[in-house]
Amino acid sequence: MAWWIALFQPLLALLLAPLLVGFIAWLKAGAQQRRGAPPWQPYLDLRKLLAKEAVVSRHASWLLRTTPGLVFAATVAAAALVPAIAVGLPSDNLGDLLALVSLLLLATFFLALAGLDPGSAFGGMGSSREMTIASLAEPTLLMAIFSLSLGAGTTHLGRIAEAALIGGIGLHPSAILAFVAMFIAMLAENARLPVDNPSTHLELTMIHEAMILEYSGRHLALVEWAAWTRLYLFLAMLANLFFPWGIAQTLAPLALIGAAAALLAKLALLALVVAALETKVAKLRLFRVPELLSVSFILAFLAVAASYF
Repeated sequence: MAWWIALFQPLLALLLAPLLVGFIAWLKAGAQQRRGAPPWQPYLDLRKLLAKEAVVSRHASWLLRTTPGLVFAATVAAAALVPAIAVGLPSDNLGDLLALVSLLLLATFFLALAGLDPGSAFGGMGSSREMTIASLAEPTLLMAIFSLSLGAGTTHLGRIAEAALIGGIGLHPSAILAFVAMFIAMLAENARLPVDNPSTHLELTMIHEAMILEYSGRHLALVEWAAWTRLYLFLAMLANLFFPWGIAQTLAPLALIGAAAALLAKLALLALVVAALETKVAKLRLFRVPELLSVSFILAFLAVAASYF
């Protein structure tokens, strides 16, 4: 039963990620007093893209064709390491914080290479900016979760959530600093405002969209699905590592149902915060983004320092 739940968690990530992105877009449309697409619109987009043929430039190499599958596989593997509805599962021993960050970096690395592969100007600019942001955001993610691992005595995410349930380390002052730092890193890693605007196309300032301009059809579907799942993973870590209440510690059906309901509630609350933030703030200038990420890294470093006191 434990292995079935462990296999169900990445499947749950794939199922909920499009709904999460659509829900954020729907909330933003309502806050801006316009009629937006329904929250389930990303599912319709995926079905449309998967039915279309992928068009590949004759100037592209094998890298452009294989990257969508690699990015999707790395993201699904990372989803298996993030606790969603239960702790104490066998998947908690498969990989720790370093494995998670390595998988996310692997997906970013190949996506940046694919942006460079066709030789387009937009792809090159997007890849360069993406690697710059990743070099600043990934250390923040490491430091933020490492501050929690000091109190839990382990770097495995499932055990950190379990220790937070038992000892209440999520209420420690260092966790507040780590939460803010990781939230900023989440915005940068997922190309959200104020770092990047996810609703713009063909602008000189875009980052994620610039790297995937050459993709179409099922290739674009896999890349977008992986990007949505990545956002889900960051929000799930924010929800379950810092606010682990509701996670099932047993495999009883009622406990699992309650954990799923708690996860949905916490994700909806974080989605509301993201939508409200993106409605109120404007996109930063590109040279100001490293300053914001430097602040997030300082906050994460202070969280680690505060964990010793």
